[in-house]
Amino acid sequence: MSETTYRAAKYIRLSYADDKEGESNSVENQRKMLDSFIATQPDIDAVSEKVDDGVSGIIFDRKAFKEMMAEIEAGEINCVIVKDLSRFGREYIETGRYLRRIFPAYNVRFIALNDNIDTLKDNADDLVVGVKSIINDAYSRDISVKTRSALNTKRDHGDYVGACPIYGYRRSDDNKNQLAVDEYPASIVRDIFRMKIDGMSALKIAETLNSRGVLSPMAYKRDRGLPHPKGGFADTPDAKWSATAIFRILNDETYTGTLIQGRRGTLNYKIKDTVDRPESEWKRTENAHEAIVSPQDFDLARRIMQLDTRTAPGGNRVYLFSGLLICGCCGGRMTRKTNRYKGQEYFYYYCPCGKKNGCNGVGMVREQDLIQCVLESAKGHIAGIASLDSVLAVSDGRKAAIALARQLGQQIEDNERQLAKITGFKSSLYENMVSGLLTKDDFKTLKAKYAADELRLRDAIAALEEERSNALDGRAERLRWMEHFRKFEGLEELDRRTMVNLVRSIRVLGKTELSVTFHYQAEYAQALALLGAPAKSDDFVGRGRATERSECPAQDGRSEAESARTKEVA
Repeated sequence: MSETTYRAAKYIRLSYADDKEGESNSVENQRKMLDSFIATQPDIDAVSEKVDDGVSGIIFDRKAFKEMMAEIEAGEINCVIVKDLSRFGREYIETGRYLRRIFPAYNVRFIALNDNIDTLKDNADDLVVGVKSIINDAYSRDISVKTRSALNTKRDHGDYVGACPIYGYRRSDDNKNQLAVDEYPASIVRDIFRMKIDGMSALKIAETLNSRGVLSPMAYKRDRGLPHPKGGFADTPDAKWSATAIFRILNDETYTGTLIQGRRGTLNYKIKDTVDRPESEWKRTENAHEAIVSPQDFDLARRIMQLDTRTAPGGNRVYLFSGLLICGCCGGRMTRKTNRYKGQEYFYYYCPCGKKNGCNGVGMVREQDLIQCVLESAKGHIAGIASLDSVLAVSDGRKAAIALARQLGQQIEDNERQLAKITGFKSSLYENMVSGLLTKDDFKTLKAKYAADELRLRDAIAALEEERSNALDGRAERLRWMEHFRKFEGLEELDRRTMVNLVRSIRVLGKTELSVTFHYQAEYAQALALLGAPAKSDDFVGRGRATERSECPAQDGRSEAESARTKEVA
């Protein structure tokens, strides 16, 4: 082969945006154009073809491009041919670095057909290349700004703009920007929440699903040919359920019907690495799609995860009081311990800090004593709330509704003030553009933003108006906290689900006294205030005293002292 013959690589690139513009930039058309040119050049032989399909020109970390550079460094290629300069790259600084420094260092000839650039000839001067590179870069920036604006507008309207719907959902057949329930994986999601509320750890839930042969989210999507993220840690053919996957589902508010978007994003159009955005920038849309789990079950599962949910070795479920029992002296979580005596097992709770670490709290408390005392305290509290609910309904139940309606009215007035301000800004946009204060692009961007804000506020006002109407009709959701307790009327036995639903914490104050704090303290105090009864610090705390005669051994090996069990429930 003569020295005047160039060993050329045909480089072809297509981005998703280009694909929407028409057929001119398609891979096949680029290939035909390059082949036609090479056929007329006797001094050029095509020895390689590299194709980056669906890759942005702003970045140079492209698979086929890096393969081509490796061949250049190995001396296998000394000529690169592209359709035009934008196919090679759109980032003008990096493009200039390759054309002015790297290619000349390796004695590589560069040809861009449509731009009439050939580094072997005089028509590839720095000015021409520089101007064309800047234009290509500006084009990418313009596309990025328009795309971001369009996506933000859709998010403001509650449209789903993600590429891959989460496990349990699919794109709606009627509206591609809305999520619809995918019934089979949705049933698995419901099972996951049920098992968590019933006391299973995340690892045990994952093991249970794997033992049943349930496909993991990634495996399910691959099996059904659904869109799924590529290149992640779970993008493997044998992906299984894991504790991490379970936690992600349990923490995803999307399953309650609330769409949250914009949690991650790129800094600008030249940097493709994503970063976490502050919560204030997230886009939240309530009731954007059908819920798979109720908000109550979602909150309950989240509450359970904040507690200590460790299980015994080989155990499937957490203990009844795990994460709820607090030492009244040091505030630490108390630990369960098992003692065996004369073939029987006895269960105790104790503070692991101990006197050596400065804790002078209670020693050992029997689990059965705790169960009996907490059960009686809960029953008494539920009965008290049921009585309070009846009194409010008969005597002065309208006070709560009127107070809530007044609060909602204030929120409506505030939203209406914001709406009037935005309407004023919106009406002055065109005048500002004509006077030269705004560019045309700024006018379009601000107009879309104000339109989205206006729609959001109108929807919020409508929702608040409906809630105010419901409050005056006595149907407000916020006045139904009592039903949370009343559904446990007739309670005769404690289980883990009941405990996490009713009890916030149990503080062991001494050998004979404990304090049970229930949920909805603020609502309880407000209900008392409506009756003219000032709320005390312990109005929402069930206090109990419990000791019990027992033949099981104490922790020093001796029998427990004789005592009589009593109960006092406030």
